[in-house]
Amino acid sequence: MLILFLPAFVILAILIKLDTRGPVFYRSQRVGQSGRLFNMLKFRSMVKNASKMRAKLNDDNQRDKILFKLPDDPRITRMGRWLRRYSLDELPQLWNVLCGEMSLVGPRPPLPAEVAQYPAEALARLSVPQGMTGLWQVYSRDHPSFRCYLRWDLFYVHHWCLSLDFHILSRTFTVVARGTGV
Repeated sequence: MLILFLPAFVILAILIKLDTRGPVFYRSQRVGQSGRLFNMLKFRSMVKNASKMRAKLNDDNQRDKILFKLPDDPRITRMGRWLRRYSLDELPQLWNVLCGEMSLVGPRPPLPAEVAQYPAEALARLSVPQGMTGLWQVYSRDHPSFRCYLRWDLFYVHHWCLSLDFHILSRTFTVVARGTGV
């Protein structure tokens, strides 16, 4: 898949560079299966100092305490909005999949700060490989509740099978093609 998407990687990298100054890729430390830390790759979709700006935006958070999302996040670049709409910012995670740090399907890898706030039941999310896409992404990605997010992920953990992965992948292509990423 990496070879297949290589032309898209090159084009997207050029467009990101033309849109704003800064690196093409964004690395974010995440928690993987069994609590292992790894650097998850994404195409950069925010301004260079986005993490420093977040504290000022906490009062506008549209999700519950553990999750953070703003409908019109001022840190997102013009190109970043388009990348996120079609989930193209996630493509570099194919490298994480190739390295064995992630899977195509599974719960999304959380930030260490999120895991530190998890109730005990949520730690079960880390018992399976973390994925590029999952049930929450294809059925409830705009739902603000961590409980909803957790419910989908725990369902996946307890009911995993290959046919469920294929179902999630097919739904993912539909969601991405419709541009309902943001």
